Amino acid sequence: MSLSAPPAPPQLVKPDTHRAPSSRRFRLSRWDIKYSPYIYVAPFFILFAVFGIYPVLQTARMALYDWNLIGDHTFTGLDNFTALMGDEYFWNAVKNTFGIFLLATVPQLLGALFLANLLNQNMRGRMFFRLMIVAPNVTSVAAVAIVFAVLFRRDFGLVNWVLGFFGVDAIDWKGQTWSSWTAIATMVDWRWTGYNTLILLAAMQAIPKDIYESASLDGAGKWRQFWSITMPQLRPTLIFVVTVSTIGGLQLFTEPVIFGDGRILGGAQREFQTIAMYMYEKGFNDLQFGYGSAIAWALFIMIILVSGVNYLLIRRSVK
Repeated sequence: MSLSAPPAPPQLVKPDTHRAPSSRRFRLSRWDIKYSPYIYVAPFFILFAVFGIYPVLQTARMALYDWNLIGDHTFTGLDNFTALMGDEYFWNAVKNTFGIFLLATVPQLLGALFLANLLNQNMRGRMFFRLMIVAPNVTSVAAVAIVFAVLFRRDFGLVNWVLGFFGVDAIDWKGQTWSSWTAIATMVDWRWTGYNTLILLAAMQAIPKDIYESASLDGAGKWRQFWSITMPQLRPTLIFVVTVSTIGGLQLFTEPVIFGDGRILGGAQREFQTIAMYMYEKGFNDLQFGYGSAIAWALFIMIILVSGVNYLLIRRSVK
C-alpha cells in the first residue's frame, strides 16, 4: 500500500496594499470620528475658561495685592483676608445675606414643592396655571424690584395701605432690618418660586404612574404616597434646586440695590446690604480691588460650604 504525499501547507495570502483605504478621504474620515466630538464641545470649554476660570484665578491673584488699578500693585499676602475677618461692615453684610437667604429660600422651595404637587394632579386648566406660574420668571428683575419698591413704600405704599385695614401702623420697610429683609425676600420668592415649580413638576411627571397605582392598591393614601414615593424620587432634582437657590440667594445683588433706590450701602444704617453689594462698594466705589477680590473669594467659599451642607442634609433626609 503506497502512502500519499502530505498536503501542502496553506499559503498565506498577502493583503493587497494597493487596495488598502489609505487615501486622504479615509484619513479625514477617521480624524472626523476621532476628533470631531472634542471640536463640538470646545466652544463651551473655551468660553468657560475665558469667562469662568480666568476671572477666578485673576481674582485670587488680586486678593493678594494692595490693588487699586491706578498706582502700583503692592504684594500684601493674606493681609486683605486678615483685615476682612475684623471688618464689622463685612460681617454685617454676611448677617444680612444669610438672613434674606433663609427668609427667601425656605418658603420659596416649600411653595414650589406644594405648587408642583398641586399642578401634577388631574385638574382643569393645568396648562393655564403652568403658564401663569412661570410669568414672573420671564419678567425683568429690574421691573420686579421697581414694582415691589413702590409696593413697600412707607407713604402711599399698597402693602401699608392693606395693613392699615387691620389696624397696623405704617411700616418703614427700608428703615429696619427685619422689614427690609421681609420685603426683599418677598420679591425674590415672587420671581423664582415659579421657576423651581416647573423644575419639580417636570421631575414629578417623570415618575412612573404604575408605582402610585400599586401603592393605592396597597392602601396608601395621597400623603403616604407623597412622602414614600414622590420625595425619594425627587431627591436628585431637589439637590439641584437647592444648590441653584443657594448660589442665587447668597449672590443677591439686584433686588436689594433697586429696593434701596440704587444706593449700594443698603439703607441708611446698612440694614440690607448684602455681601455682593459690599464687594461692589469696596471694589468699584472705593477702588480697593484687592480687598474686593478677598470679599469675592470669601463669598465663593461660603457658597461651596453651604451648598455642601445642603447636599448632605437632603441626601440623608430624603431616602
